[in-house]
Amino acid sequence: MNFNLTYFGALALVLVFYGLIYYLKQKKNVDFGVLTILAVGFGIVVGLVFKGGAQYYAAFGSIYTNLISAVVVPLLIFSIISSITNLGEEVRLKNIGWKAVVFLLLNTLTASILAIVAAVVTNIGNGFNYQLATNYKAQEVPTFIDTIVGLVPSNLASHWVEGQVVPIVIFAIIIAVAYNKLAAEKTEGIGEFKKIIDAGNKVMGRVVSFIIELTPYAVLSLIGRAVSQNKLSDLLPLLSVLVLVYILCAIQLFGVDSLLLAVVGKLNPIQFLKGFFPAGVVAFTSQSSIGTIPVTTKQLTKKLGVNEDISTFVATLGANLGMPACAGIWPMVTAVFTIHILGINYSFSQYVLLIILAVVVAVGTVGVPGTSTITTTAIFVAAGLPVEAIVLLSPISSIVDMARTATNVAGAATSAVLVAKTEGQLDLEVYNEGKTETNTAGQADSLA
Repeated sequence: MNFNLTYFGALALVLVFYGLIYYLKQKKNVDFGVLTILAVGFGIVVGLVFKGGAQYYAAFGSIYTNLISAVVVPLLIFSIISSITNLGEEVRLKNIGWKAVVFLLLNTLTASILAIVAAVVTNIGNGFNYQLATNYKAQEVPTFIDTIVGLVPSNLASHWVEGQVVPIVIFAIIIAVAYNKLAAEKTEGIGEFKKIIDAGNKVMGRVVSFIIELTPYAVLSLIGRAVSQNKLSDLLPLLSVLVLVYILCAIQLFGVDSLLLAVVGKLNPIQFLKGFFPAGVVAFTSQSSIGTIPVTTKQLTKKLGVNEDISTFVATLGANLGMPACAGIWPMVTAVFTIHILGINYSFSQYVLLIILAVVVAVGTVGVPGTSTITTTAIFVAAGLPVEAIVLLSPISSIVDMARTATNVAGAATSAVLVAKTEGQLDLEVYNEGKTETNTAGQADSLA
């Protein structure tokens, strides 16, 4: 192995920062959120000082994302079955189900309208003289029927391997509903099944807690890699798009979500942002809505007082349905960008159609890195726009995906809080103070 000073220098600096994070955590009891913020700063420093030197330390971030991805499916199976079998008389599944869908899609709708208006007003893409790529291979877009069929579980092993979470969630729901029916009939021996599920849920919660403790270290690695690998020269021509998307994501997260919390939930948005922050950082750095689910549910229950069953159900659903940034903001900005480049005269009704398409494709979206490509492709094909144009924005895709994922997860968390509030399952004392209550967040205790 050839000695590369940049690689080893970057690794050495990362290890020094890791030691500092460990010291602050173990000796000074610094809060998890503060450590995560510090990790972001440390990562930026490493990326700037050692450009292109992420070869070795990037492995730490990859290991973290692999670990958290590995536990997602078993965690979902145990937690969803446990959650729904716990709902019983306390919370009606039908109520939280339709409310979650409404709030999630409302997020996508507002994000799409916001993006269309901003992109048209700023005339994004006008004056760009790029030649459309001819070697771009479009993602295969399934038909509506295929999409519906694909949501139904068939082979759990293949769903797990391919990251198809929706069929696994549906399978878990079917099992839970079947248990509730048998429990209502007081079927003998059915209680043993419930004990196994609840025990498995606790064990998976503890496993997740171990992995979450590694978050600041992973954040440092992932941020450092992102800063290190991107060249300013690649980003300058598309800087206007990058800035616009980040502004829109910020407006959606800090503005629209906050407004929904204040108007619909009669809640203080600042408290939500404080409690949600660690999950937002993990989403920003990992670029995976599904991979962030464990952290999201932890923050919802431990810091925001959401009933643990509702937090698990809605956070999981929100990683697959809605996704305001990947299905709303990014496809809309990309579409208007393309329209302006090609000089297409788009009417008001055609823009309305784009918004409708965004909401439609938001249903069943899989929350893994790269989701925005399939959603954008689906909208482009349906709207008759050239899918080759999507490749024009590929140089900034990774950086944009950070903001997109954080916005998606924030939308899911907002929906969970609103569902809990409207169902009377939000502990206001915990929400307002950020304290953990035993009767509110059993899962939070297991993740602490």
